[in-house]
Amino acid sequence: MLNLSVFLENSARDLPNKAAFTFMDTSLTYAQVNAAANQVANGLRAKGIKAGDKVALSCFNIPYFPIAYFGILKAGAAVVPLSVLLKKDEIAYHLKDSDAKAYLCFIGTDELPMGQMGYAGFQQADACEQFYMIMPKADMPSPIAGTSTLGQLMAGQSPAGTYEATSADDTAVIIYTSGTTGQPKGAELSHSNLFTNAIMCADMLDINQDDKQLIVLPLFHIFAMTVLMNCGIYKGTSNVLLPRFDGEAVFGLMQKHEITVFAGVPTMYWGLLNVQSDAFDYDKISDKLRLCVSGGASLPVKVLEDFESRFNVPIVEGYGMSEGSPVVTFNQLKVGRKPGSIGTPVFGVEVKVVDENDHEMPVGEKGELIYRGPNVMKGYYKRPEANERTLKNGWMHSGDVAIKDEDGFFYIVDRTKDMIIRGGLNVYPREVEEVMMKHEAVSLVAVIGVPDEKMGEEIKAFVVKKEGAEVSIEELIEYTKANIASYKYPRIVDFLDALPMNATGKILKKELRKRQ
Repeated sequence: MLNLSVFLENSARDLPNKAAFTFMDTSLTYAQVNAAANQVANGLRAKGIKAGDKVALSCFNIPYFPIAYFGILKAGAAVVPLSVLLKKDEIAYHLKDSDAKAYLCFIGTDELPMGQMGYAGFQQADACEQFYMIMPKADMPSPIAGTSTLGQLMAGQSPAGTYEATSADDTAVIIYTSGTTGQPKGAELSHSNLFTNAIMCADMLDINQDDKQLIVLPLFHIFAMTVLMNCGIYKGTSNVLLPRFDGEAVFGLMQKHEITVFAGVPTMYWGLLNVQSDAFDYDKISDKLRLCVSGGASLPVKVLEDFESRFNVPIVEGYGMSEGSPVVTFNQLKVGRKPGSIGTPVFGVEVKVVDENDHEMPVGEKGELIYRGPNVMKGYYKRPEANERTLKNGWMHSGDVAIKDEDGFFYIVDRTKDMIIRGGLNVYPREVEEVMMKHEAVSLVAVIGVPDEKMGEEIKAFVVKKEGAEVSIEELIEYTKANIASYKYPRIVDFLDALPMNATGKILKKELRKRQ
């Protein structure tokens, strides 16, 4: 038997009065978070949610995320975390594909009305039976007539209880990733996958109950979910939540709460270096900050060196993917670091660089990075053909091209996929292309990633207009932005008379990249 919510149960038992999550001026103790999660679990059970069911969750970095997350797990169900930036069609797809029985969705803000978008997607997804709006306060009514709130689901439910006796191999989380082809696929992560990866991270990073973590990475993303939330709850850290990255807000919280651990994607470190303000005591911040973690994309060596020089704190960089729960390799302090590398394999994980026949490549030669270990997903939900391609002979095939040096450090040098990593978030070009092709003025479109100092990669679209059609670049960008998650739309658009193709009609994206 194993249920991931044992992390919360144990810390609530051992550190009941310790501040677990702080958001703005409100702090909740471990006992309070655990009690609220029990109410969510008991409410879901009362509504017929049983072990093995799937429950979707859309929520910013506020205390309701861990409360709902662990409540779902306690009920024996699997959490399906969804990006808060998804539009209604994307939400409907994820709800249908995951076979979600219920959907918990935060109301959002005027700028990002998540609740309205989520409810519209819920209505499209006939398979999903229950919708609960997460309101800022438990006693607030839902703004959408006929819908229930999470507060109503929890009302009258006992704050006591325990978790379902799930098995270690039962699915705890289905996290969606664009993968290598087609629509996003749900990576099934077991309780054991996430449990072992969080414990490994805590040991590797020497996390302890005296640490204070600032969590600005979105908790619906596997990086923050494992490396910060699960790892932190396991060790009993105090966690300060910030829903959206803002450099000055980060420094303000670091100073106010004496933050010791911070994790971010490369664009966040770039943003912090560019903060120009005398409002903060940077010496005080750097005195308390003992560790920074970077992931999601390659951290430029110059950014790493500048940040470490300014704040006198190490940034440890690693490599992971949703399918790996996520951490696969890391620049581990006890092993040593090499700037620009993704480090060495973490405890329990074996990594190789192989050719197309899965034969290991010599030191310094390129090949595909593959790995195996307790972190490897069960498989893509309802995707047996994709699993056959990706999980071969027990090895997860990443699709990333890497080399290994003579000291056993790995380096990512290219991607076999067309995946764009913008600010640490994966964008699959085909998704963007399909949305843009629906515009009445568009005849053909090809999307690529181009280097960008701030975001790592930016999204660029090459568009061929229909004969006689007129549309401006601004109009096309706004159209795409309205129909896809906001991190996925192209910021750069070029009009061409034709796209380069080979004899079979395949668009030559290599030729488009040469235009940069």
